[in-house]
Amino acid sequence: MSRARKAAAKAALSPELASYAPVCDAIALLFQPYAEVVLHDLSTETVVHLSNPFSKRELGEPSLLHEIDFKPTDIIIGPYEKVNWDGRRIKSVSAVLRVHERAIGILCINVDVSHFHAVMQTLTALVAVPQSPEKPASLFKEDWHERINEYIQSWTRERGLTIAEMSRAQKQRLVTDLAGDGAFGGRNAAAYISRVLGLGRATVYNYLKKDQA
Repeated sequence: MSRARKAAAKAALSPELASYAPVCDAIALLFQPYAEVVLHDLSTETVVHLSNPFSKRELGEPSLLHEIDFKPTDIIIGPYEKVNWDGRRIKSVSAVLRVHERAIGILCINVDVSHFHAVMQTLTALVAVPQSPEKPASLFKEDWHERINEYIQSWTRERGLTIAEMSRAQKQRLVTDLAGDGAFGGRNAAAYISRVLGLGRATVYNYLKKDQA
């Protein structure tokens, strides 16, 4: 864009809209480099201020407000999705600026969300576990930790509980049920269960004795 055109566009920024230019710059600076902020003058339907432009729009260009289905009665438009010139997904929201109920401009915030989609895809791939009918027997046949963990999670989920909120009576019931399922057969299983449930080993053994009495 030529200097002359930039100067003309800057001069076209009305005093009413000029006060919003620092707001545009502040938003773009806060979310840099992901946000572009565009200020439109409704009297001329042109772009009069750009902060962190990445959509290849220029000052003085037509606003093309029909693209966001603008109506004079609108206050907030969106959020809505757009596609940038390079195919990246853009999430946008627009605010109608008014002076004494008269709409004078539109402030549009465009956020490039393609980076976040890429991060989400990476995280999904990272945490995904290939589905198989059974766990490898060679790895899990002696893993009593795994069996205890699954039992406790299943037991608490069925009752709508978490370990942190369980009463001592509920923990005693869980210890009894674990014992009935043979969970204490593994070496050091009692110590492990006591740590998981936040109980002393002596308390766990007392619960077991009461159950056997």
